[in-house]
Amino acid sequence: MAKHQITIIDIANQLGISKSTVSRALTGHQSVHQHTREKVLALAAELEYEKNMFSISLIKKSSKTLGIIVPEFSRSFFPQIIIAAQKAAKEAGYDMIIAQSNESYETELANTKVMLAHRVDGVLISMTRETNNYDHFKTFHRKGIPIVFFNRVCEEMIVPKVVVDDFDGAFLAVEHLIKQGKKRIAHLSGPETLAVSKKRKAGYIKALEKYGLPVDEDLIIHYDLSISKVKIYINYFLNLEKRPDAIFAINDPTAIELIQLLKAADVKIPKEIAVVGFSNDFAGSIIEPSLTTVEQPINEIGETAVKLLLDQIDREAKDWKAPTIMLKTNLIIRNSS
Repeated sequence: MAKHQITIIDIANQLGISKSTVSRALTGHQSVHQHTREKVLALAAELEYEKNMFSISLIKKSSKTLGIIVPEFSRSFFPQIIIAAQKAAKEAGYDMIIAQSNESYETELANTKVMLAHRVDGVLISMTRETNNYDHFKTFHRKGIPIVFFNRVCEEMIVPKVVVDDFDGAFLAVEHLIKQGKKRIAHLSGPETLAVSKKRKAGYIKALEKYGLPVDEDLIIHYDLSISKVKIYINYFLNLEKRPDAIFAINDPTAIELIQLLKAADVKIPKEIAVVGFSNDFAGSIIEPSLTTVEQPINEIGETAVKLLLDQIDREAKDWKAPTIMLKTNLIIRNSS
């Protein structure tokens, strides 16, 4: 017959004290009286208790683990945020489970189930381009698990969010192009479902309006962020009767692909068509010509998101808050403009 594995509940029952007191005694918590701690440790040794961190987490209702779900790893932006978030979490005594959704709603749904199965104390989330149903995120809410959105956020949910000033960053990028003498500025935007797409498009339009340039719908294209499709859109722009003389791209991977395709078409950059991206991906500094881009404070995004999440984990119910932290961007001017 298999030997019964001793649990915290067994120790609590024999000593006539609460399970939480046993748990705190075993983990060295200062709130437990020395005499009680010695009794717990003595009985645990006598019964050959084997410390089970999962059991302790159930009693403490804390796994000391955070989750982070990102849409992709194909560019450096999200991995860099993860590095910053992991560092901040470790300093606070938390481990981190990392999941990427590969821009797939179904995978994102599966990732949320993984986080629930591991009983994470909280989750950082940046959505996929496909996500327009948020029920899987609301499950965390119903179970009392705090979440913080960053970069790609769900505006429908009243939870903490970390974003950058996408509107202002886009405005500065397009204003720069206008000051370089560009008058037909195209915008290759992202999916209309993403808040970042809407805000960057709004900043683009505002800059055109401020400087008296027309907003030409023929020069604005939304696409699903599949880099393989950029060739279709650059061919469209090049075949217009009046070509654009600049393109503001939704992100750096799009902008970098534009530069490669324009070079292949013997288009002089930036003389004939200038290009500006958004995010300051590492590759943008080494491509030729180097990419003008809007830099996002990547480390600060990760650190701030973790801080907001830990604030929610530690909060009292009456102190629950859902701030949106907006961080500033910075225009980095290079040779593509």
